[in-house]
Amino acid sequence: MTELNILPADIVALAQRVIAENAALGRKVVLAESCTGGLVSAALTEIAGSSAVLESGFVTYSNAAKQKLLGVPGDIIETFGAVSAACAWAMAKGALKQSDADVAVAISGIAGPDGGTAQKPVGLVVFARAERNSDKIDAEERQFEPVSRAAIRADAARVALELLLPTTDEG
Repeated sequence: MTELNILPADIVALAQRVIAENAALGRKVVLAESCTGGLVSAALTEIAGSSAVLESGFVTYSNAAKQKLLGVPGDIIETFGAVSAACAWAMAKGALKQSDADVAVAISGIAGPDGGTAQKPVGLVVFARAERNSDKIDAEERQFEPVSRAAIRADAARVALELLLPTTDEG
């Protein structure tokens, strides 16, 4: 029986690196996904042995889910919006709190084709990376070309996987 891989080869290759490099360090990861809808978690679980690294993943698409499952304060969403560094950071910290993982990556964005504004256009995705026992804030915005919803989600998954790779001071 032939396996059907629905993910692009470069995403699978990146997921393989994430699994191998984090496994070598004995490190567990957790995801807090919004606009990617579990795509990053799916990429990691394409890899045999992913259970050694992927501790859990949260798909918190609605603002209510971000608040209920990850503890994102309502005033952050009201003040800055769900697609903001503040919200992504709170999502990442909440994912760590709700898991036994060592590092978390959160993704929140506007995949389109609707939902964008002049301030937050379609293709805007915010990422945050948090480590257990660290208050260091790593958050960044990316503006992807709004070619298609699928392209934005795939681009966001690539960035999130890169953020799960150990940094030079970790390994």
